[in-house]
Amino acid sequence: MRHDLKMRRGKQIAQGAHASLSFLSRRLQEQNTISLNDFSEVEQLWLNGAFAKVCCRIESEAALMAIYDQARAADLEVHLITDSGKTEFHGQPTRTCLAIGPDDAHRIDAITGSLQLL
Repeated sequence: MRHDLKMRRGKQIAQGAHASLSFLSRRLQEQNTISLNDFSEVEQLWLNGAFAKVCCRIESEAALMAIYDQARAADLEVHLITDSGKTEFHGQPTRTCLAIGPDDAHRIDAITGSLQLL
């Protein structure tokens, strides 16, 4: 989550919710219907488990995009959220956060392990 934007707490929560649902939403959009069998073993473990999420902070759009690029290079599922700017950001579409995973924690930690928690 970008901390430099000084989003209201509710806005941060909404953006994080968008990011965390992007994984499922994208699959639905691509396939029109999904079942548990459409997911990899690690994704199924996440879906059947506690839906673990860790919220970290980043201090700039450039830093956010660097994490995005690293996650993609590591072949991780990654979803970048761009807010429309209708309620904040003076009408400007703004990259606010991203979600990585689900995947094995050690793969994600290799990218995000040095980040501060939100």
